[in-house]
Amino acid sequence: MINLFEMKGEYLSLAETQNIEQNSLLARQNVVGVAISHKVKNGKDTGDPSLTVYVESKLDKNLIGVDDLIPATIGGFKTDVVESGVIMAGSSLETTRRQRPVQGGLSVGHYQITAGTIATCVKDISPAVGKTARYYILSNNHVLANTNDARLGDPILQPGPYDGGLNPADIVAKLARYVPINFTAGASNLVDAAIAEGDFNILNREINWIGYCNQTAVTSVGQIVQKCGRTTAHSTGKVQAINGTVNVGYGGGRVARFVNQIITSDMSAGGDSGSLVLNMQNQAVGLLFAGSSAITIINPIAPVMSSLGIKFI
Repeated sequence: MINLFEMKGEYLSLAETQNIEQNSLLARQNVVGVAISHKVKNGKDTGDPSLTVYVESKLDKNLIGVDDLIPATIGGFKTDVVESGVIMAGSSLETTRRQRPVQGGLSVGHYQITAGTIATCVKDISPAVGKTARYYILSNNHVLANTNDARLGDPILQPGPYDGGLNPADIVAKLARYVPINFTAGASNLVDAAIAEGDFNILNREINWIGYCNQTAVTSVGQIVQKCGRTTAHSTGKVQAINGTVNVGYGGGRVARFVNQIITSDMSAGGDSGSLVLNMQNQAVGLLFAGSSAITIINPIAPVMSSLGIKFI
């Protein structure tokens, strides 16, 4: 498994242990995710690297089978069990308004969904020399490509249909590319991402309440991050874990496994999917796509950009 983070020392050894043990852990009752974090004791971060196991709910040990209990240590590292609730892909103010040109942090959606969020606007990483560049809205697959069920060229509305967007009056872009989500049992996904091509004159790189993205960066445990989304507007969170492997529900019984994910404190709600997550220096660190009542799940930005062949302007 490819580790997208620059890890050294204990963190590298912990990542290797995680890769060996996580399938066994995820097969246990109640477990929905595994990641690298710091051990928390009595509500305080001890600073000790730990293998963090996310569960739907913390249960009395007497209610859990022996084979489903989480050991105190795995591979010589401490474990930490964190209650996250069920992790779901979010699909559904000022952020729901119709705006031209469009900008990051506002409502958007494929014409057959409810609504999600525009991350920001981007362009091809290597446009043809002498040709007019193509410009896009960046968001999630489940926001722009209707969770694999869309066709290239499908209309994208701003605001999204749930917020009053009408087809064809509010078309701002057409679906251009998306990374398919693999729902096959045991398969791994890196990103929930898509882009839709729009006219240069109606796409704006600015992100509502944040400003302009200042390139990209790798995040770390403990870092404060921010986003602006359709539902909860501008919010901040703290990175709790990295290199997370999580099972994410998409409704209708569909569950997809995502690896190498960033896990933060709760900083989102349904409809914030697609928000660009940045550090406090306005460097993009990831693309928000899922969460629960306790945590938010974010795709690292590097595979988002490379898989779609895009760059910030």
